Amino acid sequence: MTTDKTLLQFAGLVRFRSAVPSDERAPGALKVGVDLGTANLVLAVVDADNRPVAGITHRSSVVRDGIVVDYMGAVQAVRAMKAELEQRVGVPLQRAAAAIPPGIHPGSAKAIGNVVEAADFELVEVVDEPTAAARFLDIRDGAVVDVGGGTTGISVLRDGDVVASFDEATGGTHMTLVLAGARRIPFAEAEAEKLDPDNERDVFAIVRPVVDKMASIVSGVLDSHPEVAVIHVVGGACSFSDFTTVFANQIGRRVLKPAEPLLVTPLGIAMYPNEAGA
Repeated sequence: MTTDKTLLQFAGLVRFRSAVPSDERAPGALKVGVDLGTANLVLAVVDADNRPVAGITHRSSVVRDGIVVDYMGAVQAVRAMKAELEQRVGVPLQRAAAAIPPGIHPGSAKAIGNVVEAADFELVEVVDEPTAAARFLDIRDGAVVDVGGGTTGISVLRDGDVVASFDEATGGTHMTLVLAGARRIPFAEAEAEKLDPDNERDVFAIVRPVVDKMASIVSGVLDSHPEVAVIHVVGGACSFSDFTTVFANQIGRRVLKPAEPLLVTPLGIAMYPNEAGA
């Protein structure tokens, strides 16, 4: 199954609040990826062969730029999402991995892990977000740019290893702030307008300076990596139709965006090796 088909299948499981049926689910056999984003919390469940089983998303502001700003709110949200997923799949979900933006302070990374453990998971791995995305996309060479709600994370890969990583505090939240200022409307109203597909063309024209800044950041990081020919962009903030065109024109390299870019990283988080944490 291609990555786009897998993403679309997973998106359907999330959207219709369903699970892939199976008679072979022992407790602990399913793997969970916990993506604590600035704008969205996402839990992805895969089987031992990394096939999507179920998933759930929740709009939230308990994490900001990789920093847990509402610890109890984050724990309660993840617990509730875990409980709903367990009801769907019919077995306890015991093991989970989490992700952090590249270059995050060790204390903040520890807090992310603590949230997962406090939500009654056994934490098996903490991985940086672009690396998780690269794992799902099966990328061994190139660059992965994870454009989240609060940050833009970049990882450069060579032969499957991360040789450079960088994170900048520019993301979807900054788009919303620009839109709110231009429209002279409250942040929540601007966020709703940004997420409405019917407004995409007008919204993108206003927030394009933020996208230009993201592209400039990525271009600066990649100046020292001329071998990178292809950039893969993921994350909810890159969902605009013209996002890849702006990036490609400014950076001068090929830019690819998978279907359902918001769901790439959580699936990659869940695809930790079966022996992880053993």
